[in-house]
Amino acid sequence: MSNDKLVKNAIGRLVPEIINGEQHVPFKGVNKHRPTGRKAAPPIATCIDYPPDGDKRVASIKEALKKAGLKDGMTISTHHHLRNGDFVANMVFDAAAELGVKNLRWFPSASFPIHANQIKHLESGVIHHIEGSMNGPLGDYCSRGKMKGTAILRSHGGRWQAIQDGEVHIDIAVIAAPTADPFGNANAVRGKAACGLLGFAEADAMYADKVIIVTDNLEPFPVIPWQIHGNFVDYVVEVESIGDPSKIVSGTTVLTKSPDRLKIAEMAAQFILETGIMKDGFSFQAGAGGTSLAFAVFVRDLMKKHGIKARFVRGGSNKYLVEMLEEGLTDYILDGQTFDLEGVRSMRENPNHQNTNPFTSYNFHGKGNFASMVDVVVLGATEVDVNFNANVVTHSDGRLLHGIGGWQNCLFSKTVILPIPLFRDRIPVIVDSVTTVTGPGELIDVIVTERGIAINPRRKDLLDKLSGSRLPIKSIEELKAEAEKVCGGAPQKPKLGDKIVAAIKWVDGTVIDVVRQVLD
Repeated sequence: MSNDKLVKNAIGRLVPEIINGEQHVPFKGVNKHRPTGRKAAPPIATCIDYPPDGDKRVASIKEALKKAGLKDGMTISTHHHLRNGDFVANMVFDAAAELGVKNLRWFPSASFPIHANQIKHLESGVIHHIEGSMNGPLGDYCSRGKMKGTAILRSHGGRWQAIQDGEVHIDIAVIAAPTADPFGNANAVRGKAACGLLGFAEADAMYADKVIIVTDNLEPFPVIPWQIHGNFVDYVVEVESIGDPSKIVSGTTVLTKSPDRLKIAEMAAQFILETGIMKDGFSFQAGAGGTSLAFAVFVRDLMKKHGIKARFVRGGSNKYLVEMLEEGLTDYILDGQTFDLEGVRSMRENPNHQNTNPFTSYNFHGKGNFASMVDVVVLGATEVDVNFNANVVTHSDGRLLHGIGGWQNCLFSKTVILPIPLFRDRIPVIVDSVTTVTGPGELIDVIVTERGIAINPRRKDLLDKLSGSRLPIKSIEELKAEAEKVCGGAPQKPKLGDKIVAAIKWVDGTVIDVVRQVLD
């Protein structure tokens, strides 16, 4: 991408206006952008176009793609419900290669290391570029400037927004479903590859021109509950296996054993107690990483000690949130994705464990979403700077190795806490300016490290509530200086070229930053 098409956005970063030949709007500042285009509409079809007996089965993914009219340059979507256990995305592009198509836009909700198989399809030209969170080998491939087009990374809510607003038109959506019937009704609470829910695929099912369900557990009509409704589905393909269950979820989720990480988690839990955030009827969200899990355990213990009950908790669910629900410490789990087998079981059995999707939870262009109703959210970050801007997509070496997920969307909760170590591998995590801005500092409230807690000066209310607290409250500049003292100085900036390899979208569809090619 040539630099003559770069403009400055609201945070002073140079970003492109034209990406992969399409116009994109620079980031204008939080809450500023409003959609201007006509919303995408699902294609018109009638029941006359489908078998009167409701049986939409075809013999293979290749046949389904052919019937769906796969052509060069189309947009194909897949989903990450099966995570590292997913077989379906690889099947799709292997079949596309056999059909001889080129320059496809892959629009996954996320990719995982198992999808490194797609590198051969990027090399051969079957896939032109990826618009979705990229993890591991695909992110590294992109970082080295090898992808023909420019990657676009969106949050979960931003992905739904892009489909709904017509920014991305999906030609063919392929949905891996742990259970389905011949009509196309599908869910993820049963079957050998049960992963809990299929919420990330709901927008694709509603808006894509053609929808293909792929399952390894075909049941007679009707499959109930129908997380994906068969009225949206064109073809159903039965395969031997859609994924490896051992790599979709684990039987247990692992708490951190690091003393520093445990200290961070404990301080974060004590922080929300002392600030009065933790009280009857409150709500919280925490991820599935080791520190976040430890935070949830400390919160549970404090709730028991002080007789506090939450109204709801947001998932990614895991066994610790399930225990809270079953012990009566919360009324509901509002779940976006399940991270272990206990989460799957609970969603299947307990009506108070509700599956959600990015529309209800994260879509910035809806008439409201759950994210803004959550009292406190605990998130990770790879870097934070002295202005509280945070990075979750690249490492200190500039490599694109993580996706955004729901991270950006969660910044709209009432209090955002980033529990992060002061340094990793002797590299400070708090820096002058983050390599890639994924979220603006005005939305990030608290940084909790093992050596102290920094509160965004915008949150004077939190500072006032902690007057006289024994918690180690420091400025973010003090934490940065302490990290550099331990590590022997500020981290070196990565060696980056001029070529833009990826654009980072904000929740409203604007471009907040870019990722440049890493020079080996």
